[in-house]
Amino acid sequence: MYSYQEFDRSFVRARVEQYRDQVQRRLDGALTEDEFKPLRLMNGVYLQLHAYMLRIAIPYGTLSSRQMRQLAYIADKWDKGYGHFTTRQNIQFNWPRLVDTPDILDALADVDMHAIQTSGNTIRNVTTDQFAGAALDEVADPRPYAELIRQWSTDHPEFQFLPRKFKIAITGAVEDRAVIRAHDIGLQLIEHEGRIAFKVFVGGGLGRTPIIGQELVDRLPAEDLLPYLEAVLSVYNLAGRRDNKYKARIKITVSAMGIDAFRAKVDEAFQSLRAAFTGQDLAVLGDIQKGFAPPQFLEKSQESYFDALDSDIGFREWVQRNVSPHKHASYASATISLKGHGDTPGDATSDQMRTVADLAERFAHDELRISHEQNIVLPHVAQADLPAIYRTLKSIGLATANIGLISDIIACPGMDYCALATARSIPIAQDIALRYALREAEIGHMQIKISGCINACGHHHVGHVGILGLDKAGVENYQITLGGSAGNDASIGEKMGRGFNVDELMPALDRLIDAYLTLRLHEGEIFAETVKRLGTVPFQEALYVVDQAA
Repeated sequence: MYSYQEFDRSFVRARVEQYRDQVQRRLDGALTEDEFKPLRLMNGVYLQLHAYMLRIAIPYGTLSSRQMRQLAYIADKWDKGYGHFTTRQNIQFNWPRLVDTPDILDALADVDMHAIQTSGNTIRNVTTDQFAGAALDEVADPRPYAELIRQWSTDHPEFQFLPRKFKIAITGAVEDRAVIRAHDIGLQLIEHEGRIAFKVFVGGGLGRTPIIGQELVDRLPAEDLLPYLEAVLSVYNLAGRRDNKYKARIKITVSAMGIDAFRAKVDEAFQSLRAAFTGQDLAVLGDIQKGFAPPQFLEKSQESYFDALDSDIGFREWVQRNVSPHKHASYASATISLKGHGDTPGDATSDQMRTVADLAERFAHDELRISHEQNIVLPHVAQADLPAIYRTLKSIGLATANIGLISDIIACPGMDYCALATARSIPIAQDIALRYALREAEIGHMQIKISGCINACGHHHVGHVGILGLDKAGVENYQITLGGSAGNDASIGEKMGRGFNVDELMPALDRLIDAYLTLRLHEGEIFAETVKRLGTVPFQEALYVVDQAA
């Protein structure tokens, strides 16, 4: 992983001291809240429903054990003993006092972390595949390019006050596990004529106007990545709307212009910008790539692994659900579910963080990943060590074998925390997980995603089943969408009809699931495949059978 240089450390420390002075002036009354708001947001500090919230960047979802332990320390010292991992591969602390936030940022700087550009109308944390560097279907590790983008975009003088926030996702694999088509810019590494190139998608995004990104270029040479991104951002910065924040995202700009006209403007800007990149960016990339060299994979006896598979049903189910193949044959990537039945999706206690950090240090080459599905991944573990990892996870309540199942829910914090939310998300996710805990294997692969407002932080638009919580005359109301997808066949789910109140929602989901189990061709046909084969009509009829009876 990337190691901070002296420049990085000096830069982050200077930002902390600048922010410390701003906080003191706010506390002294020299700054009003309106004056202070843009300053705190530049450092990841939000004012939520009940308290301040600090969002900390985890670039491309990669952490060391030392960094994870520091997050646990922060949770204990300045928060309530837990943190919330998000769909942007970040972590949020929901209860810090404003006066303590400079000290928290100082503690982050001690382990080469920060909260810069986790808010504001700027380029946010670059996200990627949680199995980057390990996946069987990978063309190349995308994280060096994500780090290059991070360095280029941090405090970029032209792009600190964009029309709206800007999100970039990158994948190096054949299968899209980073939802690149639902981002302002999505990048996919490909091989072209023996060299690395990129497919570039633009204008994706969820929220109140969900749009799947369009292909802007099919094979951009890797050496042109930064000048091309700069061209895209420059066009958007000039053409994006600033009169209406709901129409300020690049997806609206691209839709209004048309993809061909937008591409022409980008190509024109690219030709003039390209000359300014004299190769220094490629030299930096070369240095970065050295830090992402694969670890040394040692061969270990697998006898204990196969014995555990034969003798321990719980371990066998965990391996089947939570363990993914690795490009090194005797290794694997293990996903640690933060979705125990009845738990808050994405939450981890400080004790759990410390134990996971210990596992990473002992068994996973000192590396952790945060997935956009709000889980934690040990990317490089010997199969021989999986039984020990499982036993430890089981002892701290993190051995739930449910990756890809109905309880592996993405959910935003909703109205329990967020000032923008119009309904609760967390209790709905908990109710669903508990309700179907004994039927998960029967139901099979089903992605449920829940958002507590139209901003869609829970990615409900691209869920197999999407649930959007809204306020309807002072009552929480939940709309259901079906047929969404976050992968290579990315699509926006279709709204089914009127929303359901809290008491109606679970019976409606019962009818939906029962209809699927009746209509599927065989046990191996997952929910998304059944919906694609039959369309949404039979499921819509099942959801609203009560209305029809009336």
